Amino acid sequence: MSTCSTDRTVPNVALNLAGGRRAEGSGGVHEHVNPATGLVDATIPLAGPAEVDESVRAAYEAFDDWRRTKPAERRTILNRFADLIDAHATEFARRGVLDNGTPITTTAGSPVIAAEWTRYYAGWADKIEGDTTASFTADGELGLTLRQPFGVIGVIITWNGPLVSLAMKVPAALAAGNAVVVKPSELTPFSGDLYAECAQRAGLPDGVLSVLPGDAAAGAALVGHPLVEKVSFTGGATTARRILTECAQTMKPAVLELGGKSANIVFADADLDSVCLHGTFMSIGLMSGQGCAFPTRMIVEEPIYDEVCKRVVDIAENLVVGDPFNPQVASGPLISEAALQRVLGMVERAQVAGARLLTGGYRLGGELADGFYLAPTVFADVDPESELAQEEVFGPVLAIMRFRDEDEAVRIANNTRYGLSGYIQTRDVNRALRVAEEMRTGEVLINGGSNVAVWRPFGGIGMSGQGKEGGRAGIEEFLRLKGVGVGATAALPFG
Repeated sequence: MSTCSTDRTVPNVALNLAGGRRAEGSGGVHEHVNPATGLVDATIPLAGPAEVDESVRAAYEAFDDWRRTKPAERRTILNRFADLIDAHATEFARRGVLDNGTPITTTAGSPVIAAEWTRYYAGWADKIEGDTTASFTADGELGLTLRQPFGVIGVIITWNGPLVSLAMKVPAALAAGNAVVVKPSELTPFSGDLYAECAQRAGLPDGVLSVLPGDAAAGAALVGHPLVEKVSFTGGATTARRILTECAQTMKPAVLELGGKSANIVFADADLDSVCLHGTFMSIGLMSGQGCAFPTRMIVEEPIYDEVCKRVVDIAENLVVGDPFNPQVASGPLISEAALQRVLGMVERAQVAGARLLTGGYRLGGELADGFYLAPTVFADVDPESELAQEEVFGPVLAIMRFRDEDEAVRIANNTRYGLSGYIQTRDVNRALRVAEEMRTGEVLINGGSNVAVWRPFGGIGMSGQGKEGGRAGIEEFLRLKGVGVGATAALPFG
């Protein structure tokens, strides 16, 4: 397979702490493994509780001035930040590949999304409003509300899409007037390092944003810090439970963007050319299936079931898997050997449980043998109650099942602990809207509606988490609502 000549040099990573860069941290180091080769390619300094404490205290000191900065100035700084993301788009795309092996055909889109989210929330900075809730004449007082920033926000992101995850959290928090301390995953340190550099060059005051790669100990120190007023987390349910337990000690609020097992309901009148291509690539091609909102359960109406299975297999077997720097490659490796072995275990158990393996299900060899590559995998006749239909795989594995009527489709779609995204494919608009209303999810995408659109709130229910990112709801997550009442007295005590 031909390879791309893109520069593969691994950048140096530092702790970006209160406007400065440090080459070492008290958390030790992490040996970063390139998922495409299985080889260690960098040594990453890790923040420990000491650096977390220092960053949070610096953020606390910087917060008061930042919240009092004119909203128009915050808007200007964030727009400049977006411009710098655009200016470094090629380097962000390159670092995205180095972070986790996502193909450059995908990572090239990440800075576009990140800049869009940053500009969107820049636009909200000077539009934070309260309401008038009572009047002297009708209620005997003037009632109003104020929306005010929390203070220091602790942000923890996972490894599958680091730049986009940062952009879905940080700009909204900053636009609202908060200071932010971010702990990106130690598995994907490169994008966050450049992100912090761009933020500083944009003119963010020292202390308003720190980015500290670290392990679980650093994350725990951030969540538990008494000066952190709110936590925003993207990751898995196990870590989320620990975060909620810690937050409960001081009633600290948290936004949790967790996993999903999203249903893709395909009705017989759907455009199969579009549906099969979209449904296959979005589940087992894009990011090798390592995405929380991907349509990993394809629920197909009985009359077209066999045809859809045939088409999906054909598309899956023609997905180009390989070197993520090659612009012809659509799908890359999984994040680690452990992740690969976990997914292979689920594939094996699915076959034992009676699901019909149509294609894939094995580790790729040859020139890809040293990396963490799994062939795009498709199962048919999946029992809706089985592990494969109920548990998040986070790998290139699609489960196809059939339904006979609309009610059954909705029952199967809702038969999960998760509730992040849902997908509907049909030419019947009335049916699409009817089914969308019945699906128990945080969002529903109909006939190719775009994922992570900044203008629409994103966030799940149930085991998929709580809180929203995107839209007006995204900035309201970082604002406290305060009520104010002004009494109408008969005689005011003025001289």
